[in-house]
Amino acid sequence: MITISSIKTYMFCPMKLYLQENVGENESNDIQLNLEIKKIKIDTQDLIQKNMRKLKKEMSIKEIENILSENIGNYLESTITSIQSMDLNITTVQILEINNTTYFNIKLQALKAKQAMELLGKNGYAIADMFFPNSMYSYRLKDSKLELSGSCDKIEIIDGKYYPISIKYTTPPIKGVWDQDGVELAGIAILIEEEFDTEVFVGFINYTKIGESRPVVIDVNLRKKLYNIISEVKEIEYNKKVPSVKINDRKCRNCEYKNICLEE
Repeated sequence: MITISSIKTYMFCPMKLYLQENVGENESNDIQLNLEIKKIKIDTQDLIQKNMRKLKKEMSIKEIENILSENIGNYLESTITSIQSMDLNITTVQILEINNTTYFNIKLQALKAKQAMELLGKNGYAIADMFFPNSMYSYRLKDSKLELSGSCDKIEIIDGKYYPISIKYTTPPIKGVWDQDGVELAGIAILIEEEFDTEVFVGFINYTKIGESRPVVIDVNLRKKLYNIISEVKEIEYNKKVPSVKINDRKCRNCEYKNICLEE
């Protein structure tokens, strides 16, 4: 059975997937670190949701920001310390980015909450569900027929409809989403369809650097592209097919397999 992670790696570089499967370790510290950072995003959102219920419509923006920030500083400090103890090599730049992204999100949620409370004349407890619909986090999914498995960062359920959300810490394109992000989301969408016997027409990529969720229409063309990639990934993982090397200076420079790949 292949994974959504394998599809993501293939979209980055087919040769990297081949080397990862046949030379390197399947699970690297980088992958584990990425998972830990995603958990921080999910946990801070939960804390903001709980804090939002304490808001009063007469509060100023500054008061709202202070309420939404409660316990988050201590959580970030203790969690980052825990990650460092796991020898996952989190950098100072990554720590700064986590903090900046978190507090940018708090300021953004404070503005939205203030506007909603003034418009509706309600306190935070009444508006919290508007900002945080019923959701499932880090949900494991599997489709035995397609031989595909993976995990969805967040699934929002609104009026019986399922909306997959993938959290990304990369810089987004000027418009839309990166191709590999769209294909990855399509994979998650078809797993949700199988798991919950439903149809998924739209998902979202949450680019945390800009605090924006961008929609992805799960249409026929995107599904066809996904199925073609699944076939290619199976060839590499099951049949050990060696893909051709496509040199990309930016990608190759930062790849952990560059010495092996370029030598070959």
